[in-house]
Amino acid sequence: MPVAVYVLGLSVFSLGTSEFMLSGLLPPIAEDMGVTIPQAGLLISAFAIGMVVGAPLLAVATLRLPRRTTLIALITLFGLGQVAGALAPSYGFLFAARIVAALACAGFWAVGAAVAIAMVPVGSRARAMAVMIGGLSIANVLGVPAGAFLGEHFGWRSAFWAVAAASAVALAGILALIPRIPLPAERPALSQELRIYRDRQVWLAIAITALAAGGVFCAFSYLAPLLTDVAGLDSGTVPTVLALFGLGALAGTTLGGRVADGRLFTVLLIGITASTLFLVALALLAGSAAAAVTLSFLIGFSAFFTAPALNARMFNLAGAAPTLAGATTTAAFNLGNTGGPWLGGTVIDADLGFAATAWAGAAMTVAALGLTALSLRLSSRSRVVAEGSGAATPAPVPSAAAAPRP
Repeated sequence: MPVAVYVLGLSVFSLGTSEFMLSGLLPPIAEDMGVTIPQAGLLISAFAIGMVVGAPLLAVATLRLPRRTTLIALITLFGLGQVAGALAPSYGFLFAARIVAALACAGFWAVGAAVAIAMVPVGSRARAMAVMIGGLSIANVLGVPAGAFLGEHFGWRSAFWAVAAASAVALAGILALIPRIPLPAERPALSQELRIYRDRQVWLAIAITALAAGGVFCAFSYLAPLLTDVAGLDSGTVPTVLALFGLGALAGTTLGGRVADGRLFTVLLIGITASTLFLVALALLAGSAAAAVTLSFLIGFSAFFTAPALNARMFNLAGAAPTLAGATTTAAFNLGNTGGPWLGGTVIDADLGFAATAWAGAAMTVAALGLTALSLRLSSRSRVVAEGSGAATPAPVPSAAAAPRP
C-alpha cells in the first residue's frame, strides 16, 4: 500500500475527530455560549448536513482541478475552520465555522477517496478505503475521548485547537508525500460523471449505505444514556465503552478491507446481518452492563466491517466517475448519520425508552439487508444475461499504473 494512502488516513483522523468530538463537549459549549444543550446539539446536525450537501457540490466544483492542489486547499480550509471555532465569540459564529469545516471535510473525503483508489490496483480498492476509514476508526478510539478530556480539563476550545494542530500535521504530510496526479488528457466532463445516476444499482448502493450506517448510529448516538440509565453504569465508564466501540470499528475495518476485494457481497450480507443481530441483542439485554459493553464492541466491529465494501461497491459501479462516486458515498453515509439519530430521538420522544433505539436501528439494517439481497440478485441476473447473449462483461477499470488519474 503506498505511503500516500496512509497520509490520507491521517488526514481523515483529523476530520473524524472534529466530526464526532462535539458529543462530549455539548454541556460546556452550551454553558459558554448561553444556549440550551439541544441548541448546541444542532452543531452536530449542521456538520452532518454540511457533509451531505458539500460532498457532491465540491466534487463537481473541483472536478477539473489538480487533485493534489485540491486536497491541500481543502485541508487548509478545514484547519482554518477549527481555528475559527476555537476563537468563536458567539453561537452563530461557531455554527458558521462548523458548516465551513463540514464543507471542507466533505470535499476532502470525496477527492481523497478518488486519489486513494487511483494509486492502487483494482484488486486493492477495498484495502485502500480501509486505510482511510481506519483513520475514522482511530478518531473514535483516540480522538473523540481525547477531545472530551481536553474539554473537561482545559475548556472546549482546546479541543478545537488540538484538531487544528492535527490538520496542520496532515497538511505537511500531503505536501511532502502525496504525488502530483496529472489530469487525464481528456478533461472529465460533468455530464459524463452524472451518468452514474442512471444506474439503479447506484441508487441501491446509496440506500444500502444510508440504512446500514443509520441503523447503527440510531443506537450509538444514544449509547451514553443507555449505558447509564438502563445498564446502570457510572458516567465515568462511558468514554471507555465508546473507545471499545472505536476499537471494534478499527478491527472491523481492517478485516473487512482485506476480505471485501474478493468477496464484496459476502462481506455486506454477513456484516449487515451481524449488525442486525447485535442491535436486537442490545435491545433485549440493555439492562445487563456486561452485555451492553460487549455488544458496543461487537456493533462497532460489524458496522465498520462493511464500510470498505460499501465504498468499493460505489467505485466499482461508477467506473469513469471516481470523484462523484466518492462524493456520493460520503453523502450516503452522512444521510445515515443524520437520519439514524433523528429516528432514535423520535423513538425516545415517544417514551419508548433508550433501548428502543436499538430496535429502530435494527429495523433500518433489516431494510439494508433486503436491498443488498436485491442488488446481488440484479447483479447476478445481469451477469447471466451478458454471458447468455455472448456479450463480453465490462472490463474492470485498469490499475492505477495504467488508468487515467482523476
